[in-house]
Amino acid sequence: MIEIGRYNDLRIINKTENGLILTEGDKEVLLPYVDVPKNVEIGENINVFVYMHKDGRLMGTTKRPFACVGDFAYLTVVDDGEDGVFMNLGIDKDIYVPQREQKRPMFKGDNHVVYVYLDESNDRMVASSRLTNYVEDQDIDLEEGDEVSLLIIDRSDLGYNAIVDNKYIGLLYTNELFDQLSPGEIRKGWIKKIRVEGKIDLSLQPMGYGHILENKDVILDELKACGGVVHLGDKSAPDDIYDRFKISKSAFKKVIGGLYRDRLITISDHEIKLFVDEEAD
Repeated sequence: MIEIGRYNDLRIINKTENGLILTEGDKEVLLPYVDVPKNVEIGENINVFVYMHKDGRLMGTTKRPFACVGDFAYLTVVDDGEDGVFMNLGIDKDIYVPQREQKRPMFKGDNHVVYVYLDESNDRMVASSRLTNYVEDQDIDLEEGDEVSLLIIDRSDLGYNAIVDNKYIGLLYTNELFDQLSPGEIRKGWIKKIRVEGKIDLSLQPMGYGHILENKDVILDELKACGGVVHLGDKSAPDDIYDRFKISKSAFKKVIGGLYRDRLITISDHEIKLFVDEEAD
């Protein structure tokens, strides 16, 4: 069965003046010659992305679209009208976003995170910026501490909303961020907390003791490389700490606290030093 809006492995069964005819054994797909790789022959299989042409024909392309059916993606509006807009999908066909599926009005040149789905009434690909209608919020198959892929959506009063692993929606809190984020950006993230109501709190830093151990080595290596002194301490600015070690001030204080308890460093307000055992001298 051919899956519209997805990649399909199809067999070449014929050549016409317009392109190759492909099939899975039932329906036929036209692959224009501009998309045909070199040295392919009738009887061979080829992997193509399949979509519905405006005239109702199934078309294939070897170009890679920015998104498939079931994906969230950051796309650009290339044409707008009274009833909806078209967004660039990266192939010869743009994708339609009906006005009713726009969370806020879209205009030519705008960029938005949208969800791509198949309109079952006509087998055409469409998109929606009403993302909460398409994310999963039940039976979340994640655990606190899991590493995930984040697609930044937009900024809210609390922080940045993000699509998590192309399935869920979560939040990065502003007071825990030390990087500038932009809609459409792909980031590695971690699950901080999963709330009872299905909401997900996110972090751009790994969670747990293993991360503290890793950062201990990073800070010790930096101290050794800098002659035993780093000019950051308990009262240093969070931005200065992040610029140097790419961790939050809270994480930094946990790490240096552990190093202090292990008698590896000394700590002052704006400085840490490698510990020197004067009695041993």
